[in-house]
Parts: sequence; C-alpha cells; structure tokens
Amino acid sequence: MRYFPVFLTAKKLNIMIIGGGEVAARKIELMLKCTANITVVSAHCSDMVSRLIHTENLHWLRENYRPGLMDDCNIVIAATDDEAVNKSVYEEAQSLGILVNVVDQPELCDYITPSIIDRDPMLVAISSSGSSPVLVRMLREQIEKTLPQAYGRLAEFGYKFRDHVKARIKGVRNRRLFWEQVFQGDIGEKILNHQTQSAELTFISRLKDSKMSSLGSITFIHTKEGNPDHLTLKAHRALQFADAAFYDENVNPDFIEYVRRDADKFPQDIPSTTIINYQHALELAEAGQKVIYLLSGYQELPKNLAYQSSDITKVELVNGD
Repeated sequence: MRYFPVFLTAKKLNIMIIGGGEVAARKIELMLKCTANITVVSAHCSDMVSRLIHTENLHWLRENYRPGLMDDCNIVIAATDDEAVNKSVYEEAQSLGILVNVVDQPELCDYITPSIIDRDPMLVAISSSGSSPVLVRMLREQIEKTLPQAYGRLAEFGYKFRDHVKARIKGVRNRRLFWEQVFQGDIGEKILNHQTQSAELTFISRLKDSKMSSLGSITFIHTKEGNPDHLTLKAHRALQFADAAFYDENVNPDFIEYVRRDADKFPQDIPSTTIINYQHALELAEAGQKVIYLLSGYQELPKNLAYQSSDITKVELVNGD
C-alpha cells in the first residue's frame, strides 16, 4: 500500500487552511463535518470562505502565509495557486512534524483525502492512491446505491447496546454471532424501517434469551474461471461473515482478500479436484462456525455421507451466477 488508511479523532484536530479561494472553501466545508477548530490564513477571502468563517465562527488570520504561524496546529492544508507558497508550507510542516496536504500536488503531501461516503456514524473511505479519481467516483456511486442512509442508525443501535451485549454474552466470537443475527434479521429490518421502539423491545427480549444456533454452515463457492470480480453479492456476504476458509493452490489468491480478516485460513495441500476435506470443515461447522470452501473451476461435489447427513446449513454458490 502506498498510503495507510487511518481515521483521526475529530476532537483532537487543530486544522490550518492556507488560502481563501474556491479550493479552500471546499476543504473548509469538508473539515466542518468533523470539527470547527479551523484557522484560515489568507489576506483576502472569497465570499464563500468569508461566509463560512463568520457563520461557523472560525479563526481568520488576515495575512498571507509566512513561517511561524502553524506552531499550534496538527494538520495543514495548502490551498493556494502559488507553487512557491505551497512548497514553503510543505517544508515548514515537515520541519515541525505536522501532517500536510498540498492540494493537487501529491509529491508535497503526507496524506491524501479519500472519497467519503457519510452514513454517520458509519463512514466509508475510498482511495485509488491518487491514481484514478474518476474510477474512485464511479466506485463511490456504486457503493452509495447499495448503502442506504439508514445504515447509520444500525451503527448507532449497535453502539447503544454494545456494553449490554458485552455484559450478557461472554466470548468475542459469541458476541459477533449475536450481532450478525441482529443486523441480518428482523431487528435490523425494523431499524432500517424506522421501527426503532419495536426493534429495541425485540432486541432486549432476544438478549435475555441469548439463544443462538449452535450449528454453523458450510458454503462451497465454485470460482470457475477464477475472476473475483464476478463474485455475487451473496458470495461476498458469505466471505465477509466467514469464521474459516478452505482453499488450495489452484484457487486465485485474490479471492482470499475478500474473506473476513480474522477468519481462520486453511490452505489445503491436496487440490479439491482430488479430494475435499469434508471432515475438518464439518467439525468446524458443527461447532457453530461459518465455513467457506473455495473450489477452483467448477465440478460437481463428490458424495459424502457425513456431510449429507449433517444438520448444518449447506450452501453451494457458483461464481458469476
């Protein structure tokens, strides 16, 4: 990765924006989503910047940039059209160990601002590492269509009851399973449909019972020609909620990138075209885990009596279908 993604604590930000034109206005509007602790440095400001300064009660240093102004800030944004000024801002910030972003000059940036999808308190940040802004915009539009505004309410609901669940349900994995059932089931639907009171009553009742299915599942995914771009939404969700993943060297390793980060990975020495490790996968599923088994190409699953007679949930998906 050329850039390391990170979310900074908003209340600790002390931002200086150098410039008073249209670009500065856009940066001020963006930063105001998280903090008003903003200092604008510019002898003259556009009408938009002046309005933001006065309506949001921002600090305005009515002078052009000079060294010695940024001692108290921790992020600096240079939004001027003067390359010499921008370079001076960068050099001073570097000497002081302050994060700096010079607009449209990535070589003078410690960080870049990603494209943001705001479903407060849920945030999605997308970046192409500065290589293709158009591609990022296209991807953002796709994600926005599949991420309703109400998803923020799901996050708020989870925050409200997080400590209650932690006190009632022991074990990280058990709590994760409980929350998955909440968000994917009727409670999640009620929250998305603005039925908050009903969702809370159902949730409290469910939490008191704390009864979760003790059986897991096995989802076989035939990767066919091996293109992860052809994964269906259902396959994506299965990979994201997996507790364990099985695969062999014939499976495109790009598929593994879609598996939940903390899931257990079980690379197989013998290709699935020769043998499928039903026994190990079944042991995990019958212990309550959600197991993904990635298969290269497409072949009919071989018969296995233990698998067929097990009460676990069995799913078979084909990449692209």
